[in-house]
Amino acid sequence: MSLDRNEKAAVVAGVAAQVARSQTLAMAEYRGLTVENLNKLRVEARAKGVYLHVVKNTLARRAVAGTPFEVAQGAMVGPLIYGFSEDAVAAAKVIADFAKGNDKLVVKGGAYAGRVLDADGVKALASIPSREVLIAQVAGLLKSPIQRLAGVVAALAEKKGGGAQAEAAAPAA
Repeated sequence: MSLDRNEKAAVVAGVAAQVARSQTLAMAEYRGLTVENLNKLRVEARAKGVYLHVVKNTLARRAVAGTPFEVAQGAMVGPLIYGFSEDAVAAAKVIADFAKGNDKLVVKGGAYAGRVLDADGVKALASIPSREVLIAQVAGLLKSPIQRLAGVVAALAEKKGGGAQAEAAAPAA
């Protein structure tokens, strides 16, 4: 089913709008993937805030022209599904995780921070914890020294308090 000029312009505008809000592009070849599996992938992507769409490669190239994702235009060949996300790792994580459980989905590449990523680069990006996990880890690191200091202060207070109680008990005897 071919699109007329206005429909193509609308598709390019829609993808370009998503590209403008995104940090990451991940691409995968979906040849041989069943409709049921493709729908599962889309549901998972939607739940994680990833814009996942099958677009003609020529229209995808037009949509990313003039953006940091332009570097990936050379890899836009074959039947690809494109994943864009505002979160730096979400698109890569959704596609890479789904590819682990389904050999028909093959990670082809992507782009992040103006750099083109190969399949291994996308998988490496997917292995990075999400933003929320990283924030929790930093908070834990910041909290640890404070907890240790509080423990030392409490031990010193207990020691001094314990000595004062022993002295108070001695004259009474």
